Amino acid sequence: MTRLPLYEKVGYAMGDAAANLVWRGALAYLAVFYTDTFGIAASSAAILFLVVRLSDGVTDIIMGMIADRTNTSWGKFRPWIFWSTPFLCLFMVLCFTTPDLSDSGKLVYAYVTYIGLTLAYTVNNVPYSALMGVMTEDDNERTSLSGFRFAGAFFGGLLVLKFLPNLVAYFGNGNDAQGYQYTMYVFAGLLMALMVISVATTKERVTPVIKQQNSLLSELTDLSKQLPFILLPLIAISLFFYYRNWQTGLLFVIIMSAMVLFVKRLLKQNKESEGKKGSGVQQDMLDLITNKPWLILLGLGFLTMMFNGIKISVVAYYFKYYVGDELMAGKYFAALLLVSILSALCTSFIAKRIGRKTLFILSLVISSLLTCGFYWVPGNDVNTIFILGCSAEFFAAMMPILFFSMLGDSADYNEWLNGRRATGLIYSAGTFVQKTGNGFAGALMLVVLASYGYNGMDPSTVEASLPGMTLLMSFIPAAFGFAGAALMMFYPITDKMQTQMTNDLIDRRNEAKLVTE
Repeated sequence: MTRLPLYEKVGYAMGDAAANLVWRGALAYLAVFYTDTFGIAASSAAILFLVVRLSDGVTDIIMGMIADRTNTSWGKFRPWIFWSTPFLCLFMVLCFTTPDLSDSGKLVYAYVTYIGLTLAYTVNNVPYSALMGVMTEDDNERTSLSGFRFAGAFFGGLLVLKFLPNLVAYFGNGNDAQGYQYTMYVFAGLLMALMVISVATTKERVTPVIKQQNSLLSELTDLSKQLPFILLPLIAISLFFYYRNWQTGLLFVIIMSAMVLFVKRLLKQNKESEGKKGSGVQQDMLDLITNKPWLILLGLGFLTMMFNGIKISVVAYYFKYYVGDELMAGKYFAALLLVSILSALCTSFIAKRIGRKTLFILSLVISSLLTCGFYWVPGNDVNTIFILGCSAEFFAAMMPILFFSMLGDSADYNEWLNGRRATGLIYSAGTFVQKTGNGFAGALMLVVLASYGYNGMDPSTVEASLPGMTLLMSFIPAAFGFAGAALMMFYPITDKMQTQMTNDLIDRRNEAKLVTE
């Protein structure tokens, strides 16, 4: 089994350091930028976050399919990372630019630029995430690589979250709109450099035994026929989430029931037509539907992103209004991310001793309990806020590391069980639930603030919204963390099972190489 050199792990980490200049910056500051600088209403911004993030569901799946079917001298995934980087830099700047438009014009501009940013991020980050699954077949090395990846991610986050408020103040000199735009120029240049380093220092090694036979065009055509079955559940969930009334609840039940019936019929048809050549897309979808580890990880990824995303999204508001020191948010983020880097470097060591499943459950429970403590901390007790936040973050930072390393296990499980490996598609689901969770987290945060009457352009509404900010820092995200811990109890892949799968797959690949030679 391949052991990765240190320079390659560090090089791979630089890719997520670059991506988090976008991910962390947008996650933490885009909502407050929209409401307090660009002048978009909180309720309108909430719908924007939902619509744009849910559209990623389709684009992530398409990108996963395209990446799986790409074959170049650079590999399947690295070319897409390189080609998409200039567009990611461009839309990063445009998202934080404030043209002089009417209220409706501002909303249209926000939709166009935010959709552009998420599309560029999809084309870049789906292949980047999948790259980890083909750099090595060793699950312990994947956990180590995931630790390096998220150390890089937290380092990139540290740069943007620590220095963004100060750079905005420096470049803007009282003009936040100008400050945000010039700051994004700096981060876009850094993003470009880090991505080039990542592509240049990594290598793809794992090749599946069975290759896809159908053309990409036929697969995309088949996917277009199945889009309603992907989009309708997402729309139903979004409507119920936003309106929370009996009509949208009934619509949700009807659509989800229809979805279950459709899946059962699809599985029955597949069983009856066993031995016949079927659609590659349909087969990939069926593989995922019957992949229990992947399904559990899909739900877990959403819950953990809600847990982390809500807390990150509300920090800028919390420090600006509840603590009363806007620039203190940058110091708080810096402290969290320094702890996150330490946590990322410790995760592989701890996971080897107690197991990834156990560690995942413990991290969810402990971090959620600590997060609940924010409810009782007064705004002037900054020391307790920092201690509590850093303690919770040490365990919360383990969640994405464990999640992405275990996605590789679910890809192994699919290849071990069915003889097929759609690494890009499996990892695209990982980035999809992250971005969907991010969208729901940002939307929920804005919905809660709007329910308390918050208006970013009207200071008189702030006082009444402070209890909502406290809940968003404490009990609301903690509820998602406890739900994730309960779900993780059902994860079926044990360390013993993973070892068996890894050894079996290595034997199969070696046999396949001997046949072709």
